[in-house]
Amino acid sequence: MTSIVIPAHNEGRVIGRLLDALLADTSVSGPDIVVVCNGCTDDTARVAAGRGDRVRVVEIPTPSKHQALRVGDEHAKGFPRLYVDADVVVGAADVRALVGALERNPELLAAAPGRDIPLAGCAWPVRAYYRVWQRLPAVREGLFGRGVIAVTEPGYERLAALPPLMADDLAASLAFGPGERRVVEAARVVVRPPRTWSDLIRRRVRAATSSAEFERYQAARRAEAPESVSERAPERAPEQAPEPVSEQTARTGTADLRALLWARPALLPGVVVFVVAALAARRGSRKAIRDQDFSTWLRDESSRQG
Repeated sequence: MTSIVIPAHNEGRVIGRLLDALLADTSVSGPDIVVVCNGCTDDTARVAAGRGDRVRVVEIPTPSKHQALRVGDEHAKGFPRLYVDADVVVGAADVRALVGALERNPELLAAAPGRDIPLAGCAWPVRAYYRVWQRLPAVREGLFGRGVIAVTEPGYERLAALPPLMADDLAASLAFGPGERRVVEAARVVVRPPRTWSDLIRRRVRAATSSAEFERYQAARRAEAPESVSERAPERAPEQAPEPVSEQTARTGTADLRALLWARPALLPGVVVFVVAALAARRGSRKAIRDQDFSTWLRDESSRQG
């Protein structure tokens, strides 16, 4: 049985639209859905429970996404397993497309849907930023920034070995090699962006801070295991499941932006906005990185309106 785990912290305004989309298929044999309300002080649990018996609600007192995911795993019934953020929208047909891709391709351990970002109602700099961001190679090919990841049981074991990280979706994406993960464009997820420039910067500061934490984790992994994979005994190789995390990166470089401009010169204003946002995020994240504050979650509320 397919299981869906949804960690939710004060998502009462938006979780209903996600659950309605997942429940659009009225089959009683639909996926097992577990909502883990972590540290909620709003009506998230009530809204989720109101969707009927196909949604199981678990409440924990600690506001921790990592803990919520692990508690969700304890209650989930089967595989493939999807981890879905409460503020995105993915439908029942999209879940079936992801599950089908995993079942038809035994080499795949993880899959994510194509990303739709509705920019209507967003400030011009936000629209300009996302027109560039969506075209970056790492963004197009990675499983992060989608709010949905589907894994097989071996894929779950790979994720379960990861430590708590703010950049959980980035770490999850890079835990799999290119041949083990796939973006399934036939499946779609709606990811609502921040509507204002200030909320965009808040989100990018969070991303810069979490990326710094993830890079420290990568460096620690390399220090612990300096030998290359090829130097290890063959019988040990399967045990090094999270190894791709230490070898890959999703960082955007100036070469990526130059290539984008060469192919689409009209994107120049957007590239300027992208660079300004990146610099603002770098400056805004300095204190948190210096203090090693990798737990303060800068959340934008404008994407949760409407």
